[in-house]
Amino acid sequence: MTKKYIEKILTARVYDVAVETPLEVAKTLSKRQNNRVLLKREDLQSVFSFKLRGAYNRIYQLMRTKKVKGVVAASAGNHAQGVALSAKKLGLSATIVMPKTTPGIKVDAVKSYGARAILIGDNYDEACAYATALAAEKKLDFIHPYDDADVIAGQGTIGLEIIRQYADFIDIIFVPVGGGGLIAGVGSIVKYLSPKTRIIGVEPADAACMAMAFLKKRRVVLDHVGIFADGVAVKQAGKETYRVAKQCVDQIITVSTDEICAAIKDIFDDTRSITEPAGALAVAGLKKYVAQKKLNGKTLVAINSGANMNFDRLRHVSERAEIGEHREALFAVTIPERPGSFKSFCQTIGKRGITEFNYRYSDAAQAQVFAGVQLRDGKTERLDLIKKLKVKKYPVLDMTDNEMAKMHVRHLVGGHAAIKDEVLYRFEFPERPGALLDFLTRIGTRWNISLFHYRNHGAAFGRVLVGLQIPQEERSQLAEYLDSLAYPYWEETDNPAYQLFLSQ
Repeated sequence: MTKKYIEKILTARVYDVAVETPLEVAKTLSKRQNNRVLLKREDLQSVFSFKLRGAYNRIYQLMRTKKVKGVVAASAGNHAQGVALSAKKLGLSATIVMPKTTPGIKVDAVKSYGARAILIGDNYDEACAYATALAAEKKLDFIHPYDDADVIAGQGTIGLEIIRQYADFIDIIFVPVGGGGLIAGVGSIVKYLSPKTRIIGVEPADAACMAMAFLKKRRVVLDHVGIFADGVAVKQAGKETYRVAKQCVDQIITVSTDEICAAIKDIFDDTRSITEPAGALAVAGLKKYVAQKKLNGKTLVAINSGANMNFDRLRHVSERAEIGEHREALFAVTIPERPGSFKSFCQTIGKRGITEFNYRYSDAAQAQVFAGVQLRDGKTERLDLIKKLKVKKYPVLDMTDNEMAKMHVRHLVGGHAAIKDEVLYRFEFPERPGALLDFLTRIGTRWNISLFHYRNHGAAFGRVLVGLQIPQEERSQLAEYLDSLAYPYWEETDNPAYQLFLSQ
């Protein structure tokens, strides 16, 4: 590893605002994973995130070399608070540009540190473009959230603490990855001090910009990133962070939304603290890697990077955690429409807990049931139960990994409808006051809406399921029209959940 970064990390100035967070044994998780699991508790920082380390070090180092008039940053959360607090500590003015979708609690947090908050655009890219232009116009210093040597060095102090806090050998350190600042810093110092310790980055499967860069051997721009783990929803890895990560990172793995939710619950069970989705990435990756590699008796560290969770999102997390932990399965089952059929079906399920059971009469011969079933033995039990149902001649479809079924259909089951020329699409739109009305105004101006499901999950983006009546002769115009709306969308007309429960 380059001498430059070792020196920068060893001399980084972070403890004016940051604390040395504990490295705690996760007793319950260690027992379940049959490995020694340690949690690096960066969620215990004053701004509930590691981000203040890099932000403060960058501003401090700037002030050593030049006169700083003020600082500007673009962020929807953790970096914003880190810059705001750092600027206050150093007696500087700070302007934080945040997307309009930023929850009020985060805007208020930034203002509480004396920073000016400007709400611009619907996403980070739009906010960042405004912030960089503002910095140039006002001759202020732009503080990048990850792609900067001083920011990387500040985050690297976490790796230095880990090695100092645990005297024995650490087999693997799991690090959440967004733009790459944290893993570049931690990887640099850990590989220098403990070369045989593996550094494994963890990204959401739907926002895996660093994993794609490693695969393609160059930085790439993702067409679309998922928004559940908004703290790491980055379309392209940083130029400098990618260069450094190539030298010190052993592997990048990805995890699903359900696996992240399960990890949030695991951390809560051990610490009684609630991490944000990005903050639980490392634990989710650790669990997945242990299962894949069948590891036993190793010492594993996961960095809990943040806890800026919106309370409203907990409902969604709790719904998905059991699936992510493989403790719940969702099935679509066809049963005979006759007296006693429900009882017979439940007898086949056996003495397992039923988490939900949705049904409405629609056919004289057959009934479609959407059922949630508690599991004790994960995927193996799920497959065994499917086999058992098929032996009893029940047609069954496994909906456990069907995103549309989990997000929308389970809340819509209640009867089929014969809608002429209906097609089905999922959309995402920026979640802000008036956003749903704006979406409806734009989507409903040309064709009739035949189905609509929206549920607020406390996130920056809303997710809706929409049925549209499109005459066959107008189908060729649909894609062009949907593209013009500028909302990410997916067609779901052929999804079996729709065909079984909503379509005639």
